[in-house]
Amino acid sequence: HVQLVESGGDSAQAGGSLTLSCVASGHTDTDYCMGWFRQAPGKEREGVAVLDSGDSTYYPGSVEGRFTISQDNAKSTAYLQMDSLKPEDTAMYYCADRSGACLSTPESFRYWGQGTQVTVST
Repeated sequence: HVQLVESGGDSAQAGGSLTLSCVASGHTDTDYCMGWFRQAPGKEREGVAVLDSGDSTYYPGSVEGRFTISQDNAKSTAYLQMDSLKPEDTAMYYCADRSGACLSTPESFRYWGQGTQVTVST
């Protein structure tokens, strides 16, 4: 059973940066996908970055070039570096994990963290 704990959420000014962390425990799969998702009030949960066990990444157009997902296997930690933040990036951010190849839909991820809040102001 995988447990995920996010941290690093905070308030930031537009144009600023934040780094989110996700510590994973109980992870035994060698073929897996880690993802970062976000959900703003009244909106559906959306993916913002995924990274597979081969270090391939994918970003949607809304964050590509601004967000970077990475992992430190020695620390069992995934990161989301967020630069050039915009007010529309305000949301609860979640990390998630699934076995096998990366898929983009939240429903395809089995394990979820509790979320960390990011608020971007003008």
